[in-house]
Amino acid sequence: MASGRAEAIIDRLHGLYPRLIDLSLDRLRDLLAKLGNPETRLPPVIHVAGTNGKGSTCAFLRAIGERAGLAVHVATSPHLVHFNERIRLAGTLVDDATLAATLEEVERVNAGAAITVFEVLMAATFLLFARVPADLCVLEVGLGGRFDATNVIPPPAACAITSISLDHREMLGDTLAAIAFEKAGIMKPGSPTATGLHPPEVEEVLRARAAAVGAPLLMRGRDWSVEPSSSGLRYADSLGGLDLPPPALLGAHQVENAGIAIAALRASDLRLPDAAFAGISSAEWPARMQRLTGRLAARLPPGWELWLDGGHNPGGGEALAAHLRGWADRPVHLIVGMKKAKDVAETLRPLLPLATTLWAVAEPGQHAALPVADIVAASGGLARPGPTVEAALRRLDGPPARVLICGSLYLAGEVLKLDR
Repeated sequence: MASGRAEAIIDRLHGLYPRLIDLSLDRLRDLLAKLGNPETRLPPVIHVAGTNGKGSTCAFLRAIGERAGLAVHVATSPHLVHFNERIRLAGTLVDDATLAATLEEVERVNAGAAITVFEVLMAATFLLFARVPADLCVLEVGLGGRFDATNVIPPPAACAITSISLDHREMLGDTLAAIAFEKAGIMKPGSPTATGLHPPEVEEVLRARAAAVGAPLLMRGRDWSVEPSSSGLRYADSLGGLDLPPPALLGAHQVENAGIAIAALRASDLRLPDAAFAGISSAEWPARMQRLTGRLAARLPPGWELWLDGGHNPGGGEALAAHLRGWADRPVHLIVGMKKAKDVAETLRPLLPLATTLWAVAEPGQHAALPVADIVAASGGLARPGPTVEAALRRLDGPPARVLICGSLYLAGEVLKLDR
């Protein structure tokens, strides 16, 4: 959702070039040249790629930067409820009028040339980032890395590559090595790249790419470490150790995401004070193990909890399963809605043994929603048709339990609207 003016521009662009993402850099480079190459006038950039954990890592980067007193630009995608969520200018979400005016300017300069909506949004983002003073820019890859629209930037202060798993195979390849190669495409000469633990085939690709371009590669377990401690987290690298509070984002996987953010910033030239890294305890990122307390949650019996997570692929399913194992003190009911073209069976596989009941849903406004019957089939018939979130919630009963809504960021956006 955006302002009426911005929505009208986006609708026109969809008609001009209907593909949301088309992995190529030439169209955007031509447009940016006409705009005076704003991508070359950004504050120090941390460029973030990966399959899962990109958004959370960006949230940690922003929180650390702001704890250090920095003004931080952030570009992420997709949005959950409002288009404005994609662009944060020096700590504040871009307002409707500014977004619409900048999109109009970019559209005018583009002069009808073929371009995707995402490329126009990135051109507008770079223009805004170049015009508003800030001390740090956190830039999340949209899809892949090598040919993603964000990858037109000069060598950044540092890169971060989060966990890699099978997703978007129709565009990135159908093996972990192929997908890792695309993600590693953000590495640039002289820019340190922080990354976590990976399977051997992924690690091999990252090492080879880093060596080929001359990018220092900082790997968890070799160059830095992070582990839970009695007080939160213990992080260590060649600069020394940090005893930190627990990350604000829940889930064992967030330990690594926080560590990647810390490693990337410590490897950059920003030289933040040690106290800044305690900022991980104030990170905010909607729909990442977020407890809901609004209108939807009020539909549940007393003592029940309602949670929301945007995990939407096999890697996300594994991360959620690890968290659900810590919820063994009460029943867990899963409400799942997914996007078309996702690997539903593999996403559900680790979750099925942990669910007391499983409900398949598709919200009326959910973009590219997979039909409920397809989710039921992928679950081996174990899922029951919701068929909507509210209908599924009305059918839950029994002792106090936790309910987790998951499967799609587009579903998460619809749920956040419903819970207000």
